[in-house]
Amino acid sequence: MPEPSHRRRLLVLAICCMSLLIVSLDVTALNVALPAMQRDLHASTSGLQWTIDAYTLVLASLLMLAGSTADRVGRKRVFMLGLVVFTAGSALCSLAPNLDALVAFRMMQAVGGSMLNPVAMSIITNTFTDPRERARAIGVWGAVVGLSMAAGPMVAGVLVESVGWRSIFWLNLPVGLAALLLTLRYVPESRAPKARRPDPVGQVLVIALFGALTYAIIEAPAAGLASVLPFAAIALAALLGLLWYEPRRDEPLIDLRFFRSAPFSGATVIAISAFAALGGFLFLSTLYLQNVRGLSALHAGLWMLPMAVPTFLCAPLSGRLVGSRGPRLPLLVAGVAMTASAVLFAAFEAETADGTLFLGYVLFGTGFGFVNAPITNTAVSGMPRAQAGVAAAVASTSRQLGQTLGVAVVGALLASGVGHASYGEAFVSAARPGWWVLVGCGLAVLVLGLLSSGRWARSTATRTAERLESDEVRQVVGAVERT
Repeated sequence: MPEPSHRRRLLVLAICCMSLLIVSLDVTALNVALPAMQRDLHASTSGLQWTIDAYTLVLASLLMLAGSTADRVGRKRVFMLGLVVFTAGSALCSLAPNLDALVAFRMMQAVGGSMLNPVAMSIITNTFTDPRERARAIGVWGAVVGLSMAAGPMVAGVLVESVGWRSIFWLNLPVGLAALLLTLRYVPESRAPKARRPDPVGQVLVIALFGALTYAIIEAPAAGLASVLPFAAIALAALLGLLWYEPRRDEPLIDLRFFRSAPFSGATVIAISAFAALGGFLFLSTLYLQNVRGLSALHAGLWMLPMAVPTFLCAPLSGRLVGSRGPRLPLLVAGVAMTASAVLFAAFEAETADGTLFLGYVLFGTGFGFVNAPITNTAVSGMPRAQAGVAAAVASTSRQLGQTLGVAVVGALLASGVGHASYGEAFVSAARPGWWVLVGCGLAVLVLGLLSSGRWARSTATRTAERLESDEVRQVVGAVERT
């Protein structure tokens, strides 16, 4: 297949970014709508956690399956199916009669969403083959996350105030339909040269691990530790099962050989840490602004702008820095800024004064703007292009798992701290342990960014790529000989 023109590559990038926009808008807009949903559906704090985590949990569980399936049956085909399912799920969410139905329809949304971002990233990786050009494209991809963070709260605030929380799901319908039609017309089909076989056992173990762990964390404050211990045991057993079973398969769902690369392993843990910080940050901020300060959804959305605008501005700068100087500088900036922001809230109660609240939001937005491009670029760079979908899916899974855990852990700590006290009076002190968790997340980004971007780390990435390439060749030769 001939190399697409520069204009065609940019068009493919724009179409892929449309899918990211609706998925990201959905998350940021939903956070602003949480208090309105809580009042309308009579939801508890754990109920609010499930409206977010039901989506991110299913997404995290299915992303690797979607990535490998797209490599096998065709990335364009899977991407289009994802757009159809996600858009249909959004329509059903807007009609949900109660919290249980909303959670179920959010899970349907996630099934479609699992076929979007990792597959879109794989399409971008195979479209932009030059490393510098790919880094810039990933920078644009990261800027779309910033755009969704900037636009999502404001748009959601206007819609919640004027129409109601259900209208936030309407945003996905025209964008999803337009992306579907443009994909059909302009995105070329691509797949891996060698099809990967499904791994149903690995998939079941991943679902058991993520689901049981999230349930145990969210329900512990209300149900008690004794009630959730069986789920914690299931999560541990699933993890041990994955570590034992996956290396014994020729084509595993999770190729543990990827983690011999220090940059790849670092990017995975950094993604979990950064997105755990994002999930916790948004959850605490929107509840504080509306339920404690008493702001409207629109005013709460406006207060999110000091966080969202730096993310939007810093993401493309981060992509250019990754392309010209590598991932270390953006990761260090991200780690310092996110840690400083969380310390302001944890140690100095930044939310209680407008000036420190503004500064905390600016710092967090700056840090998060710098973190996305190096994560994505490190995850897919150095890996064989034939496994681009799987590598991108691991990075995307790490993001969603991080956001799931961030909301689960921070929400559980908040629920335990508030207890039966007055919500407004107890919130600041109850939220403090959650903010300290976010300090730890920021420090993890900083330390791992330093350790995973040096000369030794790059040498492990080179050796891992060479092993993967040689193993891939041996498998192909063996398959030819058997036939």
